[in-house]
Amino acid sequence: MGFWSEYSVFLAQTVTVVIAVIVIVGFIAASGQRTRKDGHIEINKINDKFDDLQDQFEEVVLSKEEYKAKAKALKKEEKEKQKAAKKEAKKSKDDEKKESRGKRVFVLDFDGDINASETETMREEISAVLMTAEPCDEIVVRLESPGGVVHGYGLAASQLDRIKKKDIPLTVCVDKVAASGGYMMACLADKIVSAPFAIIGSIGVVAQIPNIHRLLKKNDIDVELHTAGEYKRTLTMIGENTDEGRDKFKQDLLDTHNLFKSHVSQHRPELAIDKVANGDIWYGTEALNNGLVDQVMTSDEYLMQLADEADVYEVSYEMKKSLQEKLGIAASMGISRSVDRFMTKFVDSRTQIR
Repeated sequence: MGFWSEYSVFLAQTVTVVIAVIVIVGFIAASGQRTRKDGHIEINKINDKFDDLQDQFEEVVLSKEEYKAKAKALKKEEKEKQKAAKKEAKKSKDDEKKESRGKRVFVLDFDGDINASETETMREEISAVLMTAEPCDEIVVRLESPGGVVHGYGLAASQLDRIKKKDIPLTVCVDKVAASGGYMMACLADKIVSAPFAIIGSIGVVAQIPNIHRLLKKNDIDVELHTAGEYKRTLTMIGENTDEGRDKFKQDLLDTHNLFKSHVSQHRPELAIDKVANGDIWYGTEALNNGLVDQVMTSDEYLMQLADEADVYEVSYEMKKSLQEKLGIAASMGISRSVDRFMTKFVDSRTQIR
């Protein structure tokens, strides 16, 4: 009886937690639909991050004498840079502005889902960067996406094209995957950098649709479909499909595929498009041999190389969280901790009984 009593309490508390989570999620969703939230741009200098990591590491592994000697050398180097900057002060303001600041690199992240939902965020980031970036700078997009809907990734690719129209060098780094719609975006870059085992390619188009017409017919259920326009609905999920509808559907896929191939060929004209546009994928090293990418290395390695000669900045567009969302997050975290504590206690209790 003790077990069933404890189990009943556990079940009641679990149901209460589930209901509370549903209520909180619904409240947050409703609040998000009623209000439009604005965001803000956040900028972090990657060079500082690398310097801090190096300093923390060297403080531990170097002897006190070595660490002090290196710190002294760095101070001396900084003073020499300041003296050099003063000498350049006599030059014209335009020359001084270009030569003193050097190259800047702006890093954006795009983690794509089937609808390319992060396009809106990337749009804001690109708009912000284009207000400052010049042709002597560089924009790096760390892109991860297995692809998705054509119109979503078409818009995302068009956002990257804004960078090209400003004559600002664009590099796309792929650590895991840039396939289908992901490669539709990546191919706009002046340079594609891929990790050795990143998945690249899938220049193809796919569509599938279930049809339950025979099941409905078997159960004497009729479906009426009325359209105005010969090709308004070529295939349907519940009606009876025709050979004419299938042919039109296949032709639409071919037309989209041809458009995809044309897009890739336009931005990578040296690519043997008929060889790689068969829907297949390649890993980074193979993709390099097929001309799909230009360099094989991780994004971390590429950015560390840039940091040696340029100022590198991470740019992100962060949405402001409403009070309801903050409360919802806090409540969700509290509920999660409570569930974890209860589950631990319950399991420990059962272990002791056994």
